Amino acid sequence: MASHTFESELWLPCARELVYPFFADARNLEKITPPWLRFRIITPTPIPMRVGARIDYRLRIHGFPVRWQTEITRWDPPFAFVDEQRRGPYRQWIHTHTFEEKDGGTLCRDKVVYSVPGGEFINWLVVQRDVQTIFTYRRTVLSQLFPPREKDAAR
Repeated sequence: MASHTFESELWLPCARELVYPFFADARNLEKITPPWLRFRIITPTPIPMRVGARIDYRLRIHGFPVRWQTEITRWDPPFAFVDEQRRGPYRQWIHTHTFEEKDGGTLCRDKVVYSVPGGEFINWLVVQRDVQTIFTYRRTVLSQLFPPREKDAAR
């Protein structure tokens, strides 16, 4: 099973103590997921986040309905957490989120290790581009949700 890695960084002009709780609330996934995926959390909320927490979702990928379940396998607030697919469209999906204080804000890093049915060809044809598009959307929304503070904008 060939695996692929996607990495992304985004610096947000807010303290980690403000940024991490946003990511720690599973309901916020709907806010940062592109609308064309019709992503919905079906696990009753609020979801107590901890190692072992499982979250069920419903979404559409290229029009096809998909159910997805992830499990939190690392929970280290306010520094990091990891979610891993337990059921869903991938053969493997391990998403590591890290949060580092940097330059008066928070550097958010995502590292996703994933494998897809159909291997390299399907990844090249569809999945790699989809993952990139989703994270580009996420970056745009997060930049709007965590805008520069007035004193930062005046520089």
